[in-house]
Amino acid sequence: MGNSRILVVDDDLAIADAVAQRLRADGHEVNTVHDGNVAVATALVAPPDLVVLDLGLPGADGIEVCRRIRVHHDVAVVMLTARDDETDILVGLGVGADDYVVKPFSPRELSARITAVLRRTMASRPAIDENHLRAGTFEIDVMRRRVWGPTGDVHLTVTEFDLFVDLAKARGAVRSRDDLMQQVWGYRDAGVARTIDSHIRALRRKLDADLIRTIHGIGYALSVGDRI
Repeated sequence: MGNSRILVVDDDLAIADAVAQRLRADGHEVNTVHDGNVAVATALVAPPDLVVLDLGLPGADGIEVCRRIRVHHDVAVVMLTARDDETDILVGLGVGADDYVVKPFSPRELSARITAVLRRTMASRPAIDENHLRAGTFEIDVMRRRVWGPTGDVHLTVTEFDLFVDLAKARGAVRSRDDLMQQVWGYRDAGVARTIDSHIRALRRKLDADLIRTIHGIGYALSVGDRI
């Protein structure tokens, strides 16, 4: 089950890199961090589908990270523990972890566990509501054409709103200027392709300057992890 967004949190860079490499090979979008507080901030800005979470972390331990993330988002969690300690396992499961893997482990074993957890959690979730989207710290009500964030409503023009919705629905996938023109205006015209750039600059001023990434030579994408 590929193409899920996964956040890998481990202060052991070798383990984090090995896990990320395996999960990317499985077709997942993967972001890696090495500190508990950074993990919480990352998950709140760009909620993943699943977190691979080491128990012993600097900043905030895995139990605290799991607790803080689950307060805000229904995210699947697979915990990594350095020892087969029943107390640690029970506490982790008690704060919302869906499964655990004891170190040392093989990336293949972890991949199988993650696939099983994703299958269970995805099956239990309702279909994505295309009328209510999230992009970073911003919420979008498509039907009411409303956007709001941490400081309140964000007032967008008709074109800006349509562009933002299209990027949000892409969930981090790259959208070319031609794609955006076709979606927003219903046609493609190389002569006005650069008009998209002006609207994107306006969106960055009104939203978060780092929310929309430029993929040079191609187009734009929302920042939702290490996809590109």
